[in-house]
Amino acid sequence: QVKLVESGGGLVQAGGSLRLSCTASRLSFSNYNVGWFRQAPGKEREFVAHIKFNAATYYTDSVKGRFTISRDNAKNTAYLQMNSLKPEDTAVYYCATASRARVELIRTYEYDYWGQGTQVTVSL
Repeated sequence: QVKLVESGGGLVQAGGSLRLSCTASRLSFSNYNVGWFRQAPGKEREFVAHIKFNAATYYTDSVKGRFTISRDNAKNTAYLQMNSLKPEDTAVYYCATASRARVELIRTYEYDYWGQGTQVTVSL
């Protein structure tokens, strides 16, 4: 059974940084696209960033220039480096994987496997 495990969340002051990790098991990781989503209380889960199997990346506008997505296929791990964090970045962050056949990768239904999420809280 495929498993995705996120880590690296926590409490940070505004302007600070965190690096989230997403480690996959029982998955041919290098052949999959990886996405990061987040969900704040009372809101829908929203797209944050994705990195394709070929390392192409894409970000939602609100995180461009602050967040960087990367992957290390040898470690079956994807990362989300988050800098200049703002209180509005507070949410549970989820990683997910999608078939390399998927193209847009900004909607939750495009992803097959999900992690359990990691909480990120940004204080003033």
